[in-house]
Amino acid sequence: MLPPITPLLPRQPVPALKVPLVGGGEWDLATQRPGNFSMIVFYRGLHCPICSRYLGDLDRRVEEFAKRGVSAIAISGDDAERAKAAHVAWKLQHLSIGYGLPLDVARKWGLYISSGRGPTSAGVTEPELFIEPGLFLVRPDGTLYCASVQTMPFARPSFAEVLQAIDFVVAKNYPARGEAA
Repeated sequence: MLPPITPLLPRQPVPALKVPLVGGGEWDLATQRPGNFSMIVFYRGLHCPICSRYLGDLDRRVEEFAKRGVSAIAISGDDAERAKAAHVAWKLQHLSIGYGLPLDVARKWGLYISSGRGPTSAGVTEPELFIEPGLFLVRPDGTLYCASVQTMPFARPSFAEVLQAIDFVVAKNYPARGEAA
């Protein structure tokens, strides 16, 4: 049985997050020191054709985010083999790809979990259980600035709009919202 979803509140510390990276090494949120935000994009995995297009868009914009003081990573629950296959098949050149996200950690981040239903339209079999998408901006002090969590692969935040929002947020020193419990 999976633990219940834990809602995260803006301006509060986010859970610890450490994952291995495609290509070697590991990514640890606790050691990140971006100018403005760490952007964590949780994706469903190799089986998801929408993830392919979505991460391809982010891959093309990594430098734009970096210029704004935002480091980006995409993370899934896929194992090393599937994560590497996605990295190659999706032709990701700039985006850091983390893998092996445990489902209990996903729940701590407020992510939804789905049951696999066999092969997808991409011809890849879904894992028995996998995470649904989420996008989080985390301040350098480890507190949540904002989050978008999905129950399905559709209607994700546009990276072009996220870039515009970051420009506004930084220029206006706009505070995190949604913190009232």
